[in-house]
Amino acid sequence: MQKFENFVNCLQVLKNSNREMAKSDEIYRTGVIGQFSLTFELSWKVLQEVMRAHAVSEAENGSPREILKAGFRFSFLDDESTWLQMLKDRNSAMHIYDEQAFIGVLDRVYDSYIKTFDAFAEKMRAKVLELEG
Repeated sequence: MQKFENFVNCLQVLKNSNREMAKSDEIYRTGVIGQFSLTFELSWKVLQEVMRAHAVSEAENGSPREILKAGFRFSFLDDESTWLQMLKDRNSAMHIYDEQAFIGVLDRVYDSYIKTFDAFAEKMRAKVLELEG
């Protein structure tokens, strides 16, 4: 599944980023936030594709929020509050001009979101294997 592989590759780039550099270098920080946004974008699209493959009709169409809600409802996702915060941060991150707010998003990326993406990758791997087996 190409979208899943793209997600995994984007996540790896995000995981390889340097938190201290992100805090001290504005351009680097912007790149990390951009990589987070791309990783998030791919994650909900992977979720949609995997749910479609599992015949979840609610995954046929919808906004990222609707797809995430279906993911929780059908147990494809855990930790609803983190995913909804990620959606909020993805939607606002490129429009934050307050340094403290930007650092808050950056901290959540490193403290929470990367772990959440890792758990998501494992869960999606398992869901894809269910389809193959």
